[in-house]
Amino acid sequence: MKLSTTTRTAAVSAALAATLALAACGASNEETGSGTASGGDSGEELSGTLVGAGSSAQQAAMQGWTAGYSSVQPGVTVNYDPVGSGGGREQFLAGGTDFAGSDAALDEEELALAEERCGESGIFELANYIAPIAVVYNLEGVEDLNLSPEVVAGIFNQQITNWNDPAIAADNPDATLPDLPITPVNRSDESGTTENFTEYLVAAAGDAWPHEASGDWPVSGGEAAQGTSGVISAVTAGNGSIGYADLSQAGDLGVANIGVGEEFVEPTAEAAAAVVENSETLEGRGEYDFAVELARDTTESGNYPIVLISYHVGCIEYDDQETADLVTDFMTYVVSEEGQQAAAEAAGSAPISDTLREQAQGAIDAITAAG
Repeated sequence: MKLSTTTRTAAVSAALAATLALAACGASNEETGSGTASGGDSGEELSGTLVGAGSSAQQAAMQGWTAGYSSVQPGVTVNYDPVGSGGGREQFLAGGTDFAGSDAALDEEELALAEERCGESGIFELANYIAPIAVVYNLEGVEDLNLSPEVVAGIFNQQITNWNDPAIAADNPDATLPDLPITPVNRSDESGTTENFTEYLVAAAGDAWPHEASGDWPVSGGEAAQGTSGVISAVTAGNGSIGYADLSQAGDLGVANIGVGEEFVEPTAEAAAAVVENSETLEGRGEYDFAVELARDTTESGNYPIVLISYHVGCIEYDDQETADLVTDFMTYVVSEEGQQAAAEAAGSAPISDTLREQAQGAIDAITAAG
């Protein structure tokens, strides 16, 4: 199962294609929040340029990472082109960049190309960016809303059409639900958020969601809006509206608790990171390839399954020592508590757990130079 669309490029504007190149002053051996010196294994001051490209979902987070990193390594410039996941993977596999940002794990064909690019030592795929997707709603008088997977599917499949429907009432026995039509709002553009949302519905809602997972919304007849901002605006404008969007963009809208097992789970950073930690690593991949198949149908307490994760992809062995040192040092900052907090403040993402951090650091520590 792919974790998100590999064709986000279509949604990336020309403005997003601008390269991020940030460098500022600071101390090279400042401690990160994880307790690891952010000056690489040696703690020395580095210099040079690191080049990455890929996921536009990571753009804001990457701005946070590069700005924070420049304070500990002022001599290093990190350039990141948010060209989209597919374009980022393509550039990395062709040798045009040092790392890629991707909203989907590499497929079998791409893994074969990665071996040509990186050699037998293989690649790392690290889920360094986790973003909860919230089911947002605008319903006057209802501050708390619980929705089971089947009810979420029924609403967005337009089979549950009124807010006082018995199925919604069963999830919310203490709520006073209005006799009001439901207006579901979906993305009009191809979207990684849509693909992750529909993947969740396929896995968790059973027969209530008869459609395939897709970055293109599969149900006709509802209200459609361009981009995350468009969905938020449409839901905000109409009492009785409901949609899906990055949690960081929910603003003053209501955010539904989603049924997981015997409880209803709020989309929090901790709950989003928990479902990634508790998901199985994809089989048949390298020692440091930690791509996962998200446990969308989890029944684990405290796990929130509607998330988008985005990977950093790179080589375990690079052709030269400088690149190996720069990738090691920058990725160490990215996964540190300080780096994850910088991304959370810039992009509203969920910081990875200590377990995921330790796992990622093991792969980062294995990065070396050929010869």
